[in-house]
Amino acid sequence: MKGLLLAGGHGTRLRPLTYTGNKHMLPIANKPMLMYGFDQLRASGIKEIGVILGPLQEGIIDALGDGSKFGVQVTYIAQPEPKGIAHAVLISQRFLGDSPFIVHLGDNLLKDNIPEFAHEFLRSGADASVILTRVKDPERFGVVLVERGRIVKLVEKPKQYISNLALAGVYFLRPTIFPVIEKLKPSWRNELEITDAIQRLLDVGGKITYHEVSGWWKDTGRPEDILEANQLVLKDLKTSIGGMIEEGVTISGEMKLGEGTVVRSGATLRGPVVIGDHSEIGNNASVGPNTSLGSNVRILGAKIENSIVLDGTVIDCSERIVDSIIGKDSRILSSEATVSRGRRFVVGESTFVTL
Repeated sequence: MKGLLLAGGHGTRLRPLTYTGNKHMLPIANKPMLMYGFDQLRASGIKEIGVILGPLQEGIIDALGDGSKFGVQVTYIAQPEPKGIAHAVLISQRFLGDSPFIVHLGDNLLKDNIPEFAHEFLRSGADASVILTRVKDPERFGVVLVERGRIVKLVEKPKQYISNLALAGVYFLRPTIFPVIEKLKPSWRNELEITDAIQRLLDVGGKITYHEVSGWWKDTGRPEDILEANQLVLKDLKTSIGGMIEEGVTISGEMKLGEGTVVRSGATLRGPVVIGDHSEIGNNASVGPNTSLGSNVRILGAKIENSIVLDGTVIDCSERIVDSIIGKDSRILSSEATVSRGRRFVVGESTFVTL
């Protein structure tokens, strides 16, 4: 069995964060979101993983390399324009060959056991299997209608309500999908839709199975989704202290501190909180809950909650910052002595903000 990890696209919904980098490298609990799907494929026993790259490739090849450090072989496949999931599968045909395979969207996170589903798919003899989850806004997703335990219809971003069961970004497929995709025409989005491909496979008598998500699932296409995914991952955090916490720090909840990180006396940490290496939390600062700070970050005096702060950022102010994503090497400074009701930011890389 082989794996296909999709990391293409332009990341337009996450600008300005994606003007200077690939959205799949944005951290969730200090781990690039792409690595969650990559690790699921590895855990499924897959040794050959194809990675679909779009025009924004920053950091991906550096992180994965040839895969040898992870015990797998990585092959990079270029998709210059975002022409759809089915198109990504089609251009990977040479890599995939005659093997059954898993397609995992790089910006989707699932807590469910993908390796278990993979083994069941191999035993089942099904042509395809999909993961489904119930959503409040099905018009944003590929949607599946299930009747009497069987999939009867798949529609991409339906304009009229069909079902609240959405495709959760993981597809188990066999080479029987290739001739189906070759006959597809682009949708109104000018993409080859995987929903159309699986529907055509169903129409010609293919066996399609499914699993409904029992844990959580997040499509991290928007800033608010990334923050929610960060919160969900942090729920499973276990305390690990690699740095130093001075006496006089107020601590509650679970937390993970990287090597060389210092939390000064008078600071407050409210878990779950994860802090990278060589960072500093000042003596008047408050961090958490549900907050991830990268490496070489300095939080001096600010109160920051439910936020993600990327590497190299300095926040030196008396503000309360909530529900924010702060890009790498940014600076947020203030000379005010009072704490506001709460600032919200989505700040790109190397940004300077004065409050």
